[in-house]
Order: sequence, then structure tokens, then C-alpha cells
Amino acid sequence: MFKSVARVAVVLGIVAGGYFVSQSSTEAQSLKASYISVGGSTLVPYGWVDFCNRYQGECATKPMPALDVNYTAQSFKVIKRINAWANANIKAKSDSDHWSTVDRWDYPTDGYGDCEDYVLLKRRLLMEEGFPRQGLLVTVVKDEHGDGHAVLTVKTNQGEFILDNLVEEVKPWARVPYKFVKRQSQTDPNQWVDIGDETSAPLVVSR
Repeated sequence: MFKSVARVAVVLGIVAGGYFVSQSSTEAQSLKASYISVGGSTLVPYGWVDFCNRYQGECATKPMPALDVNYTAQSFKVIKRINAWANANIKAKSDSDHWSTVDRWDYPTDGYGDCEDYVLLKRRLLMEEGFPRQGLLVTVVKDEHGDGHAVLTVKTNQGEFILDNLVEEVKPWARVPYKFVKRQSQTDPNQWVDIGDETSAPLVVSR
């Protein structure tokens, strides 16, 4: 499956090393952000459990020490390019239309997907570029309307940034208009932690 994802990326123009373009120190400084306050363990989303049942090799991981992404001009350029590429090349399609089911997390290898599919692809491509798994966290939020949505949180040593299929810009977490609900633990992607004030988790995430 990973080869299929990588093959799609190569065909559509993502080539390893091609993202490493210099960025001014002023721009990098302006993009620094704070850190999200996380709580204790919480229920794992059904979508992730189902994904792991179908991709057991990917989810059969051992706990690892927490590790942040090293924020540099080059690494942030990679993050922005992968986010922009996925948003531009994957066409939005709801799970009900795509899979005839309410909620299915999967790789959008056929070119279609909804929010969590974008997240899984971006996470995979960043890992293939050498980014640590512990700093790439699938995150469940509620949007402005209270609907479930998924984004990718990139936790760096200069703050946390959000990759969103609904927004082109990679933003510091505090600049997105969402209510953060839960995300993967840095030490174990199969464990999830609460974020912020207690709130009920959305039943599905699909935007």
C-alpha cells in the first residue's frame, strides 16, 4: 500500500528532496506557535481502529519516546509543499459517496477522499520524507458548525502547526477556528489523548 501511495506521489510530481528550498529567517520566525494543552487517555476513534484492522502492518508499532519535528526553513517548506500538493491533487468526496458507509479512514489512492484521508496521506508522505512519526498526529476537531473534522497536527520544536484540507495555508494551531477534541499520543499512535476542555467527541469526521 505504501508503494502505491509513493507511486501516486511520484507520478504527480512529488520527488524526494525537491521541497528543500530556503526560506527567510523573518518568515520562519513569524510562523512560530505555541503548544496545544493535552490531557489524559481517551477513546480511540472508530475510524482509526477500522483503519488499523485493514492496515495491520502500519499500526503494529511499538511505543517510542516523544519526539518533535525539527523546525527549519527547509522542513517547513516540505510541510507546506506536501499540504498544498495533497489539497490540490485529491478531490473531496464523502465516505457515503465514496464507500457507501458513514465513516471510513483510508488512503486516497484513487484520487478521492475526505478529511481523514487527506490527513493519512499527508502523514505518510511526511514520514517518507524522514519526519518522525511522533511529531505527526492525526487530530479530531469540531468545526465552526460543530461538525466532526480531522486535521494533521505537526508538533515541532517551534510550536504546533495544522495541515487542513479545507485551507491552503499551514497555520499555527491557535489560528484555526476549530474546537480541538482529541489526537494521537506522541508516544503511541494507537493511544489517543484529550485536548483542551472536556467536550463530546463527534461520532464521525467527514469534510
